[in-house]
Amino acid sequence: MSPTPQRRPYVSRTSSFASGADSPVQVLEECLAAIDQREAAVAAFTVIEAQAARSAAEASTKRWRANAPLSAIDGMPVGVKDMIDTADMVTGMGSPLFDGYRPRFDAASVQGLREAGAVILGKTVTTEFASSEPRGTRNPWDVTRTPGGSSSGSAAAVGCGMLCGGLGTQVVGSILRPAGFCGAYGFKPSVGGINRGGSLDYLSQSVTGTIAASLADAWAMARAIADRVGGDPGYPGLTGPLTVPPPRRPTRLALLRTAGWPILTAPARASLEAALDWLRAAGATVLTPEDCDALATVEAATAEAHPITMGINAWEWRWPLDSFVARDASVLSPSTRERHARSQAMTQAEYVALLARRDAARAAYAALAKQVDAVISVTAPGAAPVGLETTGNPVFVVPGSMLGAPGVSLPVLDDSGLPLGLQVLGFPQSDEILIAAAGWIEDTLRG
Repeated sequence: MSPTPQRRPYVSRTSSFASGADSPVQVLEECLAAIDQREAAVAAFTVIEAQAARSAAEASTKRWRANAPLSAIDGMPVGVKDMIDTADMVTGMGSPLFDGYRPRFDAASVQGLREAGAVILGKTVTTEFASSEPRGTRNPWDVTRTPGGSSSGSAAAVGCGMLCGGLGTQVVGSILRPAGFCGAYGFKPSVGGINRGGSLDYLSQSVTGTIAASLADAWAMARAIADRVGGDPGYPGLTGPLTVPPPRRPTRLALLRTAGWPILTAPARASLEAALDWLRAAGATVLTPEDCDALATVEAATAEAHPITMGINAWEWRWPLDSFVARDASVLSPSTRERHARSQAMTQAEYVALLARRDAARAAYAALAKQVDAVISVTAPGAAPVGLETTGNPVFVVPGSMLGAPGVSLPVLDDSGLPLGLQVLGFPQSDEILIAAAGWIEDTLRG
């Protein structure tokens, strides 16, 4: 068992920067010290650029001393998931096909971070093409266990204080599940919330989001990016205050059990039930499908969220997987070759039928929005599984992705002493409301 990791919040420290009592330089050096201590065992990074990070932190320190920071995250040490292009660092995408690949330009999200003054410390490990093949990162709470995926490196690095925040992407469960396994905060915005330009990330459910050491950090990172580069084309992009909105008690919460409910471990169920009792005692009504017909309809509509999502993804992966296979199929993992074969076996009519099922589920979820303020669940059936062969079961997080809903993972639950995230889902394009509700839930559960 590894030492209990320590998160490293950033925004809460910035009030001391102008006086010189604290500084971005100090925060960065703490992250670098944690890297020295933990990276050999955790393996969260593909690239670390300490010298460039130190120069950026020094420039940020001067801005804070002059009361002229570029944003709330000016100077924050962050990592970039290795699916996302960086002009000054290799983008390997978890595949030998991209060994040594150097993009000429930053992705939109990276551009937003740089313009906000964030210190980009390095690239973080992704599974192959942000899919299911792990690339060796270990859970910082127990290095015999998976950190989850596909944003494995960002979650692991944040979970043990090597970074204050990291970029992730999610199409199935790749932000909220690893954040939950690694004891970090995950924020998956609404579909379209953050511009995905410059990332090999074209799937229709996918979003760019953040994994961070606090809810305030996760929100501030996401808003700083959207404020500078917007959302995906055709979407308004993430809106709301540039710093985390104040907590707000939700009147009614819906418990989404999902198809994973029968396999939820006993310790995880006990932790969740205790949290629900606290929320009820604090004045929130928690509805179940037995209490709410609209919730029961959503449960039924999302019962096959995973196969529906995997079918949609398979068709949407026809490009670029055809090109990858043509270039060199021998370096692709068996799971990627299987995904390619499935995409080739599908018809356009099958894809259209899956989209219709997703649309019906989203319509049911929109009806639920009229009756509840937020939806709660867990991020996984239990603690991170032992072994590095898989990234864990996504059954609890895939419904939110299929619904296009914003989601948060709060590190407030546990399974036998290991982290488990409480998943809080909002409604599309209402991310600020979700964050306010999540803030109240966290404050309530932490007493």
